[in-house]
Amino acid sequence: MRVLILRIFVYLYLSAGVWSVHQIQWLPCYFIDERLYLNKDNHTETRVIPREAILQFGQKGDAPVNPNAITFLVIRSKLDLLQYVEGVEAEQLKCELHRYSTEGGYVRWPVLGAREYNHWFTCILRHSRGRFTVAGTLRHPSDQPPPGQPDYHNWSVIADKEVLTTAVAMVIKTQTPSVKARLKSQQKLHCQFDVDHKGAKVTVEWHRHRPGERTKLFSYNRHTGQTEGSGVGLRALAAGDASYTLASTTMISEGTYICSVSVYPLFTKVDIYLQIEESPHVSLNVATTLLLQEGKDLMVKCEANGYYPRDVEIIWYEEDPGTPHPKPLNHSVLFSHKVNGDMTFLLSGVFYLQAALRDSGKKFTCSVSHQSLKVPITKSFTLIVEEPTNWILYLVVGSVVILLLYVKRRYLHSVWRKLVQVR
Repeated sequence: MRVLILRIFVYLYLSAGVWSVHQIQWLPCYFIDERLYLNKDNHTETRVIPREAILQFGQKGDAPVNPNAITFLVIRSKLDLLQYVEGVEAEQLKCELHRYSTEGGYVRWPVLGAREYNHWFTCILRHSRGRFTVAGTLRHPSDQPPPGQPDYHNWSVIADKEVLTTAVAMVIKTQTPSVKARLKSQQKLHCQFDVDHKGAKVTVEWHRHRPGERTKLFSYNRHTGQTEGSGVGLRALAAGDASYTLASTTMISEGTYICSVSVYPLFTKVDIYLQIEESPHVSLNVATTLLLQEGKDLMVKCEANGYYPRDVEIIWYEEDPGTPHPKPLNHSVLFSHKVNGDMTFLLSGVFYLQAALRDSGKKFTCSVSHQSLKVPITKSFTLIVEEPTNWILYLVVGSVVILLLYVKRRYLHSVWRKLVQVR
């Protein structure tokens, strides 16, 4: 029994060691700094200044891992930013840091030890392969009193080697930053959030943005209990799950969905891009074997129908018997796109086939490529060419046969009459 317990402790110790080795300690980041200035027309403009920075996780007073860079030291608090990127290597994360303006709203952030005035920053972590996006709001306490104007009018200067000790105040995450959906499918757009103190007066909203159009889909105010719209489960929302469900996608569903969470004076969000994709249905106007007489011609059509978005490629190929590589036809033509009632598209690629004996046995293939397809859809037919029918020869032979039959019948009739007379 003691040996078993000892083995368990050894296993836990080793596991903890492995975890500490693989746990992310710091990340290289771009700090997108801002400077306001007056242009030649005396209008205020913002200059964006990308600067190298380090997002470091540890305790207050830790030495920076890179003394020559700006260090945003994230100390332990109720919210652990690393919890939202578990199982991911540092190399798979892209990190951005931005200043955040409260637009002149200054209140004491309701956590233990908070001061009346804070400098705020937004940290955005994106998975390099699009698995998730995490946005955290970082709070950097200040000894200065709140300014009498919005902070962006006079951002505090951050030196190149400065260390800013911060704590995570809010966090929001989506595991579906980009979604490809088929028409009439159900889609769940993931969004979860958390705040570093209980009883926060949270407002959660969902919007859909399309060119020239912004639509509110859902709104919930925890303080008042007021709800507008649907698609988000209120029970799940109470636990920080603000995921939005689309019951059945249409073309109008396509666009950028914005899940936002606000606790005065902070606002944070994640964007989710939903794209409709429909694969084409491909058909030919001929059977798999096409029988033609020499000299006859026919318009052969390959039709791609019901696809979205519009970009599609139709290429005709011909392949001689015994040759391993088909070659594109240089005389095929594409008709104009047509729009179906459900806003999907239709396109036809045609060529005129004139039957010649030398082409008998050739294989013709239509290849349709579209972004919804991993490999192109192909449809093929084989051409069989017959020699033309000699109708004059058939007419002469037929006439001779009819004449012979007529003569034979007359002869037999005359013989029969003679036999009757003899009797």
